[in-house]
Amino acid sequence: MTEQATGAHHPQPRPRSGGQHSAPVEHVTGAQSLIRSLEEVGADTVFGIPGGAILPAYDPLMDSTRVRHVLVRHEQGAGHAAEGYAQATGKVGVCMATSGPGATNLVTPIADAHMDSVPMVAITGQVASKAIGTDAFQEADIVGITMPITKHNFLVTKAEDIPRIIAQAFHIASTGRPGPVLVDIAKDALQAKTTFSWPPVMDLPGYRPVTKPHAKQIREAAKLITAAKRPVLYVGGGVLKAKATAELKVLAELTGAPVTTTLMALGAFPDSHPLHVGMPGMHGAVTAVTALQKADLIVALGARFDDRVTGKLDSFAPGAKIVHADIDPAEIGKNREADVPIVGDAREVIADLVQAVQKEHSEGSQGDYSAWWNDLNRWRETYPLGYDRPEDGSLSPQAVIERIGQLAPEGTIFAAGVGQHQMWSAHFIQYEQPATWLNSGGAGTMGYSVPAAMGAKAGRPERTVWAIDGDGCFQMTNQELTTCALNNIPIKVAVINNGALGMVRQWQTLFYNQRYSNTVLHSGPDDIDPDARGTRVPDFVKLAEAMGCVGLRCERPEDLDKVIEEANSINDRPVVVDFIVHQDAMVWPMVAAGTSNDEIMAARDVRPDFGDSEDD
Repeated sequence: MTEQATGAHHPQPRPRSGGQHSAPVEHVTGAQSLIRSLEEVGADTVFGIPGGAILPAYDPLMDSTRVRHVLVRHEQGAGHAAEGYAQATGKVGVCMATSGPGATNLVTPIADAHMDSVPMVAITGQVASKAIGTDAFQEADIVGITMPITKHNFLVTKAEDIPRIIAQAFHIASTGRPGPVLVDIAKDALQAKTTFSWPPVMDLPGYRPVTKPHAKQIREAAKLITAAKRPVLYVGGGVLKAKATAELKVLAELTGAPVTTTLMALGAFPDSHPLHVGMPGMHGAVTAVTALQKADLIVALGARFDDRVTGKLDSFAPGAKIVHADIDPAEIGKNREADVPIVGDAREVIADLVQAVQKEHSEGSQGDYSAWWNDLNRWRETYPLGYDRPEDGSLSPQAVIERIGQLAPEGTIFAAGVGQHQMWSAHFIQYEQPATWLNSGGAGTMGYSVPAAMGAKAGRPERTVWAIDGDGCFQMTNQELTTCALNNIPIKVAVINNGALGMVRQWQTLFYNQRYSNTVLHSGPDDIDPDARGTRVPDFVKLAEAMGCVGLRCERPEDLDKVIEEANSINDRPVVVDFIVHQDAMVWPMVAAGTSNDEIMAARDVRPDFGDSEDD
């Protein structure tokens, strides 16, 4: 067995009970050992497609009463479904594919999971060990291909190693900074006879994620918080991964500091809370973006100062000291130097910060942020999020998304694709609970929404799940609606259909003199049937019905509520609603790529005027 590490970390052994060697030994094949191992680590759902090299594993899978297999229509769908399952449940998502093109089709969701720190295990078949390196039929070096985009990966060539490596894979994926782990198993290892016992002994030297923060750093951070005049709590997706939302609320209310939640952290802090100033970033709220720019202290919790938040890096928050807490030490100082670096799990960091700030308060040191809140509230009132209704009476995409959010049952999970509809979903749906917003943040993967919603619904069948998708994204992975229909996974899909690749079109409008090169999705021969042109190619209602779903269409504002309520009332099949919206709607606010956050535009040709007093 050879193992290939793909990161700075190596797995840490879990404590094992003293009686672990008394477990009964079973005589099985490597494939049976794999399925038994999946059962023992608690995997209850696997998304995948069989093929030659992985086929031995599919035979014992048929006999398992503890692992449900969902037969997807494309391996990319399997990977995104595993991501959605993981993000909605907090458990490790699992996908499976055969070698060659099956495995390479998983590369996109693996990269997506790596960027967004999603715990996922991808199991792939490999050609027989003696054929590796010979360019055998359907051979692909998936270990080498995924080396830069996995937290760790393994090539398994001996059947006896399977239980230990599966246990390690799930442990690595779910501990420290979560991420994807790939297990590539040679076909002969699946076919060979071996023994199975559980739990395996894991020897994992060197992998010891630091979870407990250093007390001195916590004290320094607390002193900075109480001494600051203009602090901001900059909350990233790590707070959700650490299940630290309750602790965050205590810290925010204790300090009284404004909270901004990134695209990956929506729901970590209630949108409706008076301390919440919105989402930062390229399309963030004016108040959130400006708060970071004008801050004298930024407390970054599970966030990584990515380019979409900072804008032009050397002009970001020029007057701010930085407290940066993260489970991954490689993130601290990577983009912005930290005055107080804190390595640790966000839940433990925030809990310790609460105690340290309380101690500062008890000693008479308490921050006065009243002038800061005067500024923040003025910005909030002057530059709220909003949108214009189309003058021609057509549907506003923002209004569609806003009403879906308002009419959805409590606890609904929303999964967005990538582009304008993603930003509108972030802005105009209220996120009050964690694990109710799923999206592709770091990679920006079109096609994410439908399979991610499928995975979320499979993991949380009691919840309503809406996929908010664009007509461009939808045409990449909508085949998974067939999977949903045949596997009793009744998701709801809103296709925000403007007939174009909306975000790219917006950039062409603003920066390319309205030259719409290859962003119109419905252009075709001039002699095409006029009734079938425009937003009817393809006809998403007919397409939905062909895949076993209910297809609905909404074109008029006066029909909006009725159509959404009809979709909400159907729970025995997937539902697709084709919302025909105005094509020229844009996402605002906006910071143009490569510019400073100081250049934020509240709307087209509207630059906020903050005066000079805020810099004092």
